[in-house]
Amino acid sequence: MKVVIFGATGFAGNAVLKETLAQNHQVTLLVRNGASVSVSDKRLTIIEGDVMDRKKVSEVLEGQDAVIECLGSPKGNQPTTFVSGAMRIIVSEMERLQVSRLVAMSNIGAGNSIGYNPWYFTKFILPYFMKWLKVVIDDKNRMEPIVMNSQLNWTIVRCPNIVARPAKGRYHATLDGKGLKLSITLSDMARFLVNQLTDATFSKQAPSISN
Repeated sequence: MKVVIFGATGFAGNAVLKETLAQNHQVTLLVRNGASVSVSDKRLTIIEGDVMDRKKVSEVLEGQDAVIECLGSPKGNQPTTFVSGAMRIIVSEMERLQVSRLVAMSNIGAGNSIGYNPWYFTKFILPYFMKWLKVVIDDKNRMEPIVMNSQLNWTIVRCPNIVARPAKGRYHATLDGKGLKLSITLSDMARFLVNQLTDATFSKQAPSISN
C-alpha cells in the first residue's frame, strides 16, 4: 500500500514511520526539513514542505492509497489550531484526489472520551496542572469533527500517555472506555495505528487504546 504520513518526525510519528515500513508499505513523508528524518529505506520518499501549504499536501497525496496523520501540537500552553487547521487541508485534498483511507491520531479526553477520565482529572488536574494537554485536547476537539464529517473511510485513534518502554505485544481497544488503562507503549501504539490501514474493524469509529 502507498501511504503518506504527516507528522513522521515526532515522538509518535517516528515510531509509526518505522512500523509502516516494517509492514512493507511504501511511504511518502511531508516534512519541513528532510534532514530531521532518521530513517533511510528504499521504500521511503521524503518531500520537503509545509503541511499548511495546500499545493504541497496535494503533491504528496497524488497517487496514494492511504494517510496516517500523527501531527504534534506546538509546545506550550497557548491555544493552537495547528492540527485542526492542517487536517482541514488534508481532508479536503484527500477527498478531491479520492484518497479514501485516513487513520488519524487523537487523545483520550477528546470527543466523548472525555468521560473516560476520572472527574477530578477533568475538573482540576487538566485545566490547572496540565494546561499543555488541555491545549492539545482542545485542538483535537476541533480536528475530530472535520474527519468525522468527511466522505473518507476514516478511523480516529485516541491515545493515552505514550511511554517509551518495551512493547507488550498486545493492546486493548474500546469504544466505551471499559478496560481502558493509563498508558500504551510507543511500539504497541504504532502497531495499532498501522494495522488500521488494512483492518476495517473500526472504520468510521474512534477507538481509545491502551495496554
